[in-house]
Amino acid sequence: MIKHLLPLLSALPLLAQTPAFNGSIERLDPALDSLIAPGTPIERLATGFNWSEGPVWTSDQLVFSDVPENTAFAWKDGDTTARVFLKPSGNLVGEGQGSNGLTIDPEGRLILCQHGERRVARMESDGTFTVLADRFEGKRFNSPNDLVLAKSGALFFTDPPYGMKKGIAPDAPYHGVYRRDPNGTLNLIIDDIRWPNGIALSPDEKTLYLAVSDKDAPRVMAYDLQRDGSVQNGRVLFDAKPLMASTRPGNCDGLKIDTQGNLWTTGPGGVLIITPTGKHLGTLLTGVPTANCAWGGPARDTLYITADMFLLRIKTQTKGQ
Repeated sequence: MIKHLLPLLSALPLLAQTPAFNGSIERLDPALDSLIAPGTPIERLATGFNWSEGPVWTSDQLVFSDVPENTAFAWKDGDTTARVFLKPSGNLVGEGQGSNGLTIDPEGRLILCQHGERRVARMESDGTFTVLADRFEGKRFNSPNDLVLAKSGALFFTDPPYGMKKGIAPDAPYHGVYRRDPNGTLNLIIDDIRWPNGIALSPDEKTLYLAVSDKDAPRVMAYDLQRDGSVQNGRVLFDAKPLMASTRPGNCDGLKIDTQGNLWTTGPGGVLIITPTGKHLGTLLTGVPTANCAWGGPARDTLYITADMFLLRIKTQTKGQ
């Protein structure tokens, strides 16, 4: 067996090449003050990445992907740079896209959307991978992108073709959203959305949220999650197209939910904060296309943001699930 876990000694001088970062907070509703205190800064922690993505907090550190570089990095509080955590992260042989979305299972094991391998896999303690899903009804996935783990152990993930190698035709005619049950059974739950991307569950797990990165119709969808894990009543919760402008780079991508049920979804301009009813409270403006976010820290009250070449963070007055 080949061990893919690298020692956490391979630090890259990411802060040696420091592009300017000028983040700010756009406050559209006074209710945002209860989520982010006035005057709270957006901090830059590290830079120099190609396209940072898929952050997740482990027991004591943040792990995130640099998709084109086929590398996952780790960052701890007090670090002045990020360290190589896993390389290769998503394409194990040859050239190809690395890991994208990441999550942690109840046993603390890292689960990865591996673009290059076109699969979802779990990394074991010895650094080897266990394949959780790589095809449905005999058809290979496109390039699993993002994922969320339910309390039941069911794993929901999206499968747009962003990470596929050029010249390779998809096996399936749709960009699917899937559910993997704890017994390994796979179910296709959504097949009529082009470019599904980020995925999340409401705190009561009665609603499934889906960020759609369609450049012509960027939006966040909401679905009623049934007891059997299927979805019904798909509707547009938030239409992001009116926000798209040259001064607001980015598209709907990753999203996370706080304990109050608010959505923190990347979109035009940075990270949009949206209520469960679809009201836009404000935006964390990053100035660059922004991929994803995740809460971390001992109290789960710090939002970490992967934004193009940057790793950022901001203290919040709410917590992540």
